[in-house]
Amino acid sequence: MAIVLAVDDNATNLRVIEAMLGQIPGIESIALEDPQLALAWCRENRPDLILLDYMMPGLDGLEFMRRLKSQGEAPVIMITADTERQVRYQALALGARDFLNKPLDAAEFTARVKNQLALIDAERKLADRAAWLAEEVEKATALIRAREREAVLRLSRAAEYRDPETGAHLLRMANYTRLIAARLQLPPPEVQLLFEAAPMHDIGKVGIPDAILLKPGRLDEAEFAIMKRHAEIGHQILADSSSDLLKLAAEIAWSHHEKWDGSGYPRGLSGESIPRSGRIVAVADVFDALTSERPYKRAWPLDKARDFLLDGRGAHFDPACVDAFLAVWEEALAIHDRYRDDGE
Repeated sequence: MAIVLAVDDNATNLRVIEAMLGQIPGIESIALEDPQLALAWCRENRPDLILLDYMMPGLDGLEFMRRLKSQGEAPVIMITADTERQVRYQALALGARDFLNKPLDAAEFTARVKNQLALIDAERKLADRAAWLAEEVEKATALIRAREREAVLRLSRAAEYRDPETGAHLLRMANYTRLIAARLQLPPPEVQLLFEAAPMHDIGKVGIPDAILLKPGRLDEAEFAIMKRHAEIGHQILADSSSDLLKLAAEIAWSHHEKWDGSGYPRGLSGESIPRSGRIVAVADVFDALTSERPYKRAWPLDKARDFLLDGRGAHFDPACVDAFLAVWEEALAIHDRYRDDGE
C-alpha cells in the first residue's frame, strides 16, 4: 500500500485530491491543510509521494520543500498554476519529480500519480537489489577470507610438525600480537590482519634440514647461519601473492628477527626501517619462546621474561612495542594461561 500525502491549505482542493486518489488502487491517502503540521508528520512518517500545493499562506510549497529536504528526502509532485514557470524551475532545483496544473484534470492527475508511484517502486526495488548484491558479495568475500585463513593456519601447522616449538605457540603469539597492535591503536582491520598473519612467521623452517632444526643443543656458528635462512625462505614462500594476508605474512616472516639496533637478521635493518609488523611480532614471539618449555630448555618465569623485554627495549625491541605489551600485562598473562601446550 503506497502512502500519498496531500498538502493544501484549501479544504475544497483537498477533498477533490482525496476523491481522485481514492480512484487509484493500492493508495492510502493522508490530507493535511497546515503545511507546518505536514512537516511534523513527515518527521515521524515516510510518505511514498507528496502532492504539494505551491500557493499556501505563511509557508509556500518551495519553502516546504527546503525544510523537507533538511529532514530527509521524499518524492514531490508540485501543484501550480500553468503560468508559474519560475516557481517550477525552483521546484525542480529542490528535487520536484513532476508538476500538476490547476485546475486539476482527473485523467492527467491519475496518470502522473500512477507513473510516479511506479517509478518510485522501481527505484526502491533496484536499491534493494543493489543492497542484496552488496550483501551477497560481502558473504562471498567473507567465505574466501575464511578459506584463506584456514589455508594459512594449516600451512603454519605443517611447519610446526618439523619444529620442536609446537603446541599452542601459534595461538599464544598471535594473540600477543593482537594485544600489542590494539594497544598501539592500529585500525581494527589491520589488527585483525596481523592476528591472522602472525602464525606464519616461521613458515620458512620447512626449508631447514632436520639435523639443524631438531638439534637439542645450541647451534654452532655454521649451523646458526643455516638456521637464519628460514626468514628469507619464509618470505620467498609467501611473497608476490595477491592476498593482503599473505603479503603481510611474507613481511613478518622476513622481518621478525630484525633488531631495533640493527644487529638482527636477515637484512640488518634498524629502527623504523623494520616493518612495524615485524617489530610487533618480535616481542610476541620472543616472549612466548622464553616462557614456553621445550625439549632443550625449561620455561622462563614470567617475571624474568618480562625483565628480558625491558632489558632489550631500544636494543633488540622497538620501545613502543615493549611498552604496549607491558601495558596489557594482565591480558597477556591470561593468554599465557588459556593456551597451554600438551602436557602442561
